[in-house]
Amino acid sequence: MFSLAGPLVLAEIGWMAMGIVDTIMVGHMSNSAEAIGGTSLGGVIFYTAGIFGGALLFSLDTKVSQSFGAGDLADCNHSLLSALYIVFPLTPVIMICVWLSGRALPAIHVNPGVLGQTLPFLTAMNWGTFPLLLYFAFRRYLQAMNLVKPVTFALISANVVNLLFDWVLIYGHWGFRAYGVAGSGWSTFLARCYVAIVLFATIVWHDRRQHVRLLEGRLRPDLERIRELLRIGLPAATQVLLEIGVFSAATALIARLSPASIAAHQIALNCASLTYMVPLGISSAAAVRVGQGLGRRDAAAAGRAGWTAIALGAGFMSCAAIVFVLAPRAIIRLFSPDPEVMRIGVLLLFVAAAFQLFDGLQTVATGALRGAGETRMPMLSSLIAYWVIGLPLGYYFGFRRGLGAFGIWLGLALSLMVLGSALVLVWRGKVKNLIAAELTLERGKLLAAGY
Repeated sequence: MFSLAGPLVLAEIGWMAMGIVDTIMVGHMSNSAEAIGGTSLGGVIFYTAGIFGGALLFSLDTKVSQSFGAGDLADCNHSLLSALYIVFPLTPVIMICVWLSGRALPAIHVNPGVLGQTLPFLTAMNWGTFPLLLYFAFRRYLQAMNLVKPVTFALISANVVNLLFDWVLIYGHWGFRAYGVAGSGWSTFLARCYVAIVLFATIVWHDRRQHVRLLEGRLRPDLERIRELLRIGLPAATQVLLEIGVFSAATALIARLSPASIAAHQIALNCASLTYMVPLGISSAAAVRVGQGLGRRDAAAAGRAGWTAIALGAGFMSCAAIVFVLAPRAIIRLFSPDPEVMRIGVLLLFVAAAFQLFDGLQTVATGALRGAGETRMPMLSSLIAYWVIGLPLGYYFGFRRGLGAFGIWLGLALSLMVLGSALVLVWRGKVKNLIAAELTLERGKLLAAGY
């Protein structure tokens, strides 16, 4: 599990690092709080739509890993081609949704200074939708066949591309004019194109080594396979949308407060998101190992893989919580010297420390369940935890009780505690059912053979 999860964790950290570098780079502009607030609000709007589209392709974790476990490489390729038939029509739909969301921001009374930074940043980010979706498809395909090192290389090296063009486009170097916050969006677009190209080249290279050409199979759309991918992927995407959406809603609520509250929220969210990348990488490894175990018809091994992944995720997030408690001021100071941002940010990191363990549990358990093809229960659990419990409580604490951003984060923390506990119980039940079903099948075979 660790040999597969390790490179995926590094890949997730590489993905998250691009956002953190962007925040740090714009945070040193003259209007620091407004610049950070603009990237925060623009980022959550874009990723709410973009990650939903990418999460539709999480079904590749299930289909490709199970086909790979069964030794059917041609079927792995067939699933990838079917996923590409989802990517092409999905791209313009997502871009239109992002554009409309940006135009709706004035109606919710976003701080004018933050709004002026958000719209140009969002426009630049939106052009990166197509390479982002290609990245998701290529990555899920490669990792399901244990090809994780190229994914890690692509994302780590993309940070060099992103940092370089941040320096060039935000502040104006090498003859380019200074684009400010929008330059950060264009830099991210270029980094995404780079990652998609690297992963596609890896797929071509791997196919030639295995003598299984991606484009030699059936190229016409297989509607049945596309429907199967959507059947698994749509609940997974909805679950991700519910999760990202609740943090987007929290950001929109906090945007009604001061620029310092928005900046502190973004900094704390970046820190919590960075630690989240580790269980997220472990979650991907869990989906792959569980799927491969079921592809080999070994439910017991699939169960061990899931529990191993959950233990790894819980252990890391417990350590992350300790760091947040011991060094909150040093962490906030990396992003902004503003004293008001510091005051609010320290409080938010304490709340983040409280939910780290449960965030790790829910993330890894979701991945293990996805490897088994179970995506509906995580979706329903997220709906109840985030939108029935967490956000209403956050609004109550934040605005009715006057706790501001701190109160909103308290509500989110409670929702994660409920969700993490619930999904571990769901996984436990799933493992029992899988093993029981496999034993029943084996007994049936023995009886049919006359034993």
